[in-house]
Amino acid sequence: MSILTLTMNPCIDKSTRVDNVVAERKLRCEAPRYEPGGGGINVSRAIHKLGGNSTAFYLGGGSMGRMLDLLLDEEGVRRHSMPIQGLTRENMMVYEKTAEQQYRFGMPGPEVEKQEWRQCLKKLSSADPPPEYIVASGSLPPGVPKDFYAQLARLAQQMNSRLILDTTGGPLRMAVEEGVYLIKPNIRELKMLAEEEIDEESHQAALAEGIVAKGQCEAIVVSLGAAGALLVWKEGCERLRAPTVSVKSKVGAGDSMVGGMALALDRGESLLNAAQFGVAAGAAAVMTPGSELCRKEDTERLYRGMSSEESS
Repeated sequence: MSILTLTMNPCIDKSTRVDNVVAERKLRCEAPRYEPGGGGINVSRAIHKLGGNSTAFYLGGGSMGRMLDLLLDEEGVRRHSMPIQGLTRENMMVYEKTAEQQYRFGMPGPEVEKQEWRQCLKKLSSADPPPEYIVASGSLPPGVPKDFYAQLARLAQQMNSRLILDTTGGPLRMAVEEGVYLIKPNIRELKMLAEEEIDEESHQAALAEGIVAKGQCEAIVVSLGAAGALLVWKEGCERLRAPTVSVKSKVGAGDSMVGGMALALDRGESLLNAAQFGVAAGAAAVMTPGSELCRKEDTERLYRGMSSEESS
């Protein structure tokens, strides 16, 4: 397995639609839709939709954990579930048709025991052969220490695997202090890592370059939303403009972007080309309704357009 994704706080995303959201009234909803969710799981799903392969490694517990297994099997995503005592969480999304707005309710994850998260690292260390890329994405559930991703960073180095990390706060800071291959912060997270305010665009690049120069990561792809992304790596700095698309939903854009980058890197593409493909995948996800991820045909079309602009 060349790409292994890790999700410590997976979920099942339950979504429905209703005419109006009104307090204190019984609301008649449409039939719900269930989808596997959580950062790394969505990265694996995006890779699968783009025609690639990865193994989704995640914690799963109880009846909801078994449902998560089933949903991934139905999509054809290769997976490995690590059993825990707690119950896998369920998130809720409600689309209000009249106002054309979506309400998203995120539930906390289950309490993970010390021996469970330790066993997770042990299982990862025994992967044979070790994956070329480990993509760790998403939040940490209760019970998992903030330095978990830092421990994972040390493990990835021992395995000669490249760690791509997409998380926030203390877990992100601790991990980059150990050294990772690639991170995908937004502007707020970049400020947190650099411990400085960002006044203008040129300052964004300078802060990212400082993090790379310290050896905390080999590359940074700063997510700029509709403005695209900023790629900073040892060889240089590039601003990648996002393709102009019709926005239907921003849900899943970040995970699609990471999935696109990981897949392109695994296929031997340069960091610049991989970042462009990731931006294209993120833009493709924005074009899809609800929580749907990127589509292969949209991603490839948008990437070709970006590549032609770059060469002209």
